[in-house]
Amino acid sequence: MTDQSHEPGGSDVIDRDRLRESIRLKYQEVAVSPTAEYHFFTGRRALEHIGYRDTLLEDIPEHVLEAFAGVANPFHWGMPTTGSTVVDIGSGAGLDSVLAARSVGAGGQVIGVDMTREMLDRAGEAAAAMGLDNLEFRQGLAEELPVADETVDMVISNGVLNLVPDKVQGYREVFRVLKPGGEFQIADIVVEKPVSKGAQRDIDLWTG
Repeated sequence: MTDQSHEPGGSDVIDRDRLRESIRLKYQEVAVSPTAEYHFFTGRRALEHIGYRDTLLEDIPEHVLEAFAGVANPFHWGMPTTGSTVVDIGSGAGLDSVLAARSVGAGGQVIGVDMTREMLDRAGEAAAAMGLDNLEFRQGLAEELPVADETVDMVISNGVLNLVPDKVQGYREVFRVLKPGGEFQIADIVVEKPVSKGAQRDIDLWTG
């Protein structure tokens, strides 16, 4: 049976499996060809557009930066503290995970979670190249995080939860893995006006 997403009233909105595959293919393309033209900014152009400070990006290899496809800076409210555990939902090419790993230090841990194998491979190469032993990447979905209950001090996410068809379950997972009093810092796109059912069913609008 095809997995469907539902509005509160119960009507089918979009085929989740089809949506996930479309998103996976889009970000597989970004991972493999990061300098191609997309309808969103990538790499340094994106980082400059959304205001990442140059001091944050010092000494980070271009290979780590070029496939960045976030929408804002989840560290606007502050960096994770030394020794803390961080989960990055939809870690992509790994830049935010790398920044978090440098911030928490050797006594901390960062776990990047992404569903796209090519992004995970690129991110793992970045962590290895930078010698970040406190950083690991796991394949998984925002709605089913491969992380134990109440083990995380901070959850970050950058432009990913807006792509999740079951947002309620996505947020449940955030609060499942967070320790009591943990922090959640999200950078994302919010639509403030009602979205028509036709638009909700449009895969291209979701992946955009």
